[in-house]
Amino acid sequence: MVMISVRSMVCVLGFLLLLGCSDKAKELFETAAFEENQGNIPHAKELYEELVRSHPSSKEAELARAHLADLK
Repeated sequence: MVMISVRSMVCVLGFLLLLGCSDKAKELFETAAFEENQGNIPHAKELYEELVRSHPSSKEAELARAHLADLK
């Protein structure tokens, strides 16, 4: 009985961490896009690259890859 409860808690914690990752990926993408729009291309590239490294399977990483390709 206790084992089921622990497993449930681990699953919930994992799910919440994934949600947090998504928010961080979105935040990184928005910051990078802002920097790009402001003309700070080197910093935008750094942020897009960080996003791709830290959240490679997120939809934001896919968008970041496209922006990086356009900026090269």
